[in-house]
Formats: sequence, structure tokens, C-alpha cells
Amino acid sequence: MPNRIIVTGGAGFIGSALVRHIIKNTHDTVCVVDKLTYAGNLESLAEVADSDRFHFEKCDICDREKLDAIFSIFQPTHVMHLAAESHVDRSIDGPGEFIRTNIVGTYTLLEAARNFFQTLDETARKKFRFHHISTDEVFGDLTDPEDFFREDTPYAPSSPYSASKAASDHLVRAWKRTFALPTLVSNCSNNYGPYHFPEKLIPLIILHAVNGKELPVYGQGSQIRDWLYVEDHAKALYLVATTGTPGESYNIGGNNEKRNIDVVRKICELLDELHPRQDGKTYAEQITFVKDRPGHDMRYAIDAAKITRELGWHPEETFDSGIRKTVEWYLAHQDTWCAHILSGEYKMERLGKGE
Repeated sequence: MPNRIIVTGGAGFIGSALVRHIIKNTHDTVCVVDKLTYAGNLESLAEVADSDRFHFEKCDICDREKLDAIFSIFQPTHVMHLAAESHVDRSIDGPGEFIRTNIVGTYTLLEAARNFFQTLDETARKKFRFHHISTDEVFGDLTDPEDFFREDTPYAPSSPYSASKAASDHLVRAWKRTFALPTLVSNCSNNYGPYHFPEKLIPLIILHAVNGKELPVYGQGSQIRDWLYVEDHAKALYLVATTGTPGESYNIGGNNEKRNIDVVRKICELLDELHPRQDGKTYAEQITFVKDRPGHDMRYAIDAAKITRELGWHPEETFDSGIRKTVEWYLAHQDTWCAHILSGEYKMERLGKGE
């Protein structure tokens, strides 16, 4: 029987990639639960929104009454929890919303799921899963250049964002141990790809570059991140939710460690090829180094051996192939998706539809 999957945060970057993957490649039915904050964009779901297997509910995950109603009506077999405040800089400027959404919201969703789980018969309980999607930032900073984050790496979050995600991870594991709710956790490295909100490094650099703006790089750009193409991540998430073992956690990485400055230079190189400046100069001339942010971790790197060994997943995109696809997508959507984001028009459109 096909699955019935609630995806919280399904109008966001990773969430929308997951929903598109499920609708296009399975027979499952999806109910997107999203508050539609600034980073939630229904345009990212437009290509699957007409499917009779796609449903949308505007809902804050802190709203227990609304969540209970959604669970009761939709009758999910799986919950995939991606709803979160996720931008480190915003968490430094205003941590309160991160505590509310990432911790209190996760608690509220867990309780709604537990209440629903208790109503199920034995067969339905065996199938039900609650998959919590988290980040490698909960592990803190890697100081040993030969080391990697593994599933048993101790937590050491550095920012309000990563601390709130660490807390939510602990809640999910506690609900498994205390209440026998069948939960799973996955921790991913930095995602990139189409439909990424332009506050994050890669889309920000692409759009700043083509609009003639400075390309800001923290410090000297020596921070190292493992980059994961979002569509590879979506495939991994679906595997974890549907075939992973309850109580287990899975690290998901792209095997693509890059310094931030090298990522920015690669984008400039691709733009020089695909969208040359009219003055004949290179986009790299727009790079500017800015003061580093507080508590900025220097290196993240994921060991994804467990998910490869146990579930058979591995990333299909190299960084070179994925970043080319990403730059090409942003160039092709400058006048549509990107323009609507930059102008704020996407917010007005959904308000006009009564959403």
C-alpha cells in the first residue's frame, strides 16, 4: 500500500525537494504542513501542486489543535519533520523564534504524533514512522583535519540555531525511549541546489554576482563545508523514512569538502562561462571579504558510511556537476522564481490567494 506522508516545512528548500521527489517518483500521498514564513514558497511546489496526491495545510507546528485535526483527517503512515528556522545569522540576531519553532514546535509535533500513534491498531503502528531531519551543525567544529562527524559524535553546538536543533534531536530520541514512538533522526551537511532561498551562501553569491553587487565572504573564506546536492538529499531522506530502523540516526553527506572561498570562486568561474559580464571582467573581481560572524565553525565533514552500508544510498552528483546545475537553474529562473523572491512578490501572491 502507498504511504501517506506528512512533510512539515514542505514549502521550504529541502522540504520542497523532498515533496517533488515523492510525488514524481512514488505512488505515495503527501500532505505539506507549512506556516509559510519568509522562507516558505509555494512556487517551489508548483510542478507537483496539481497532483491528486498532493495536499497543503497552512499550519504553525506550535498549533497543537490544528496539528491534531490534520493527523485525524490525513491519517499519516509517516511524518517527515523539516519545519525549522535554519539561518545561523538570523539566530544570532534573534534567537527567540528559533527556540519557539525548533524546540517548542518539535515538542508539539511529537505530542500530536504520539497522540495519533496511540489510536492506531497494531498493523498501522508497525508501519508508522516519525523522521526528524536535522543538521551536522549540532556536532560543532571539527578541529582534527582527518576527523569526520559520525552518528556517535558528541554534540557541541556553537550557535543558537545549532543549539535549538540539538535540543530537538534529543527530544525526538527521548520520545522513542520514553513513549516508544518509532522515531528516526538524520543529520545532513550543507545543502545546495534549485529553489534555495537567497540568504544562503550559494544562491546569494549567484544572484549578487549577476546583479552587479559585491560578493561578501566571511573572514578569508577558509571555513570548510561538505556540500550535498539537495535532490540527492531528498532521495536519502525518503530511504531513511521508509526503510531506516527506528531509534537509529543516519548522517547524510555529499563527500564534497570545499572552502567557502573556493565555492565562491567556482561560481564566478561558471558565471564567466555561462553569463559573462558585459564589461569583459571576471565576476571574481566582485569578491569582498567581510568581518567573520561570532562563533563561526571552521570545518564540518560528514562520514556517510552508515547510510551507504545499511540503506544503499550514495550521492549521485559531484560538486562540479551539482554546482553547474545550480548556477544554470538560477540563470534560467532569474525573471520568475528569483525575481519573485527578491521583490517579495511571492508573499503577496499567496496572500492574494487567501493563504
